[in-house]
Amino acid sequence: MIISRLFFAPLVLFGHALALVPALLAAAIIGLVLAALPAAAAASDRPAQTDTPSRELVMVEQRGCEWCKRWNAEIAPIYPKTREGRFAPLRREDLRALPDDLILARRVTFTPTFLLIEHGHELARLEGYPGEDFFWPLIAELMRRHMGFTAEAEAAAKS
Repeated sequence: MIISRLFFAPLVLFGHALALVPALLAAAIIGLVLAALPAAAAASDRPAQTDTPSRELVMVEQRGCEWCKRWNAEIAPIYPKTREGRFAPLRREDLRALPDDLILARRVTFTPTFLLIEHGHELARLEGYPGEDFFWPLIAELMRRHMGFTAEAEAAAKS
């Protein structure tokens, strides 16, 4: 009799513990749901992020590119302050790690390559850096032809 009680007592306790499992699982699920509610409410109060402008000039570059260095010295410091820079802000990407959000007309082979992007799609490109004297008229003409860049469009981009 003592042996049977020693043998069955743990089984009876185990049976009582199993009866608590559904209640414990329900409590855990309720706790997780309640913990997630403040985060979900905070996320719905935030405005949608618009970090990426609809128009951008993407400069594809790579380490060791001498023409990229020259562009960086001659154009990069002033580009954001220009009409073109306000109309199509600069975004830099590495040739070896182009992001998936860019839909290109063809593969980029040369650096620097300047891509005119609108809503993630390539509209036009300027391959290479022809020097400061030629860069500005070429990029402005590409923006005019493919993005509708004008003095009025630039003024609208400011606001």
